Amino acid sequence: MKKYTIIGGVNGVGKSSLTGVLVRKNSDLGLVIDTDKINAEYGGDRIKGGKEAIRLIDECIRKGISFTQETTLSGVRTLKTIRRAIEAGYYVKLCYIGVSSCEESLSRIENRVRKGGHDIPSEDVKRRYDKRFSDLAAVLPYCSEAEFWDNENGFSQVGEYRNGILTLYDGIAPEWLKAFKASMENV
Repeated sequence: MKKYTIIGGVNGVGKSSLTGVLVRKNSDLGLVIDTDKINAEYGGDRIKGGKEAIRLIDECIRKGISFTQETTLSGVRTLKTIRRAIEAGYYVKLCYIGVSSCEESLSRIENRVRKGGHDIPSEDVKRRYDKRFSDLAAVLPYCSEAEFWDNENGFSQVGEYRNGILTLYDGIAPEWLKAFKASMENV
């Protein structure tokens, strides 16, 4: 089965770290397209890196290759990719990661930069954090399934989405996931 796996969440939540965990556990992630790594290969040029990521995604869909993409879900490109993948017969799985606050994301990014990693402008992080629920709600109905992961103190799977139903795992669902579910019910 052709699979498009999306590792989603705002900047600084641990998308690359979860991808690493899943790569070690699974063999069905296909080609992992990490735009941050691609950007680094192009000397930090986000335009060239982004174009290369798009080219790789297009090639995977054209050839029917399973692939995984890390994304903040902001903008319209991910939704367009999901729709194209569905039309091409892909199974779409979302692994969404959250943390308790925008400040937590910003702190993690600062720590990453101290260790030599890439920076993200704080205004971009804040904007994406404020829109995270609407961005997630836009793509969720197109996903065959979704797993929700909390990364406040290491990765914990805290909920899932199947057959149009969002289920929170009793006793461990974090406040951010409860808030997302409430926002879905108020639509």
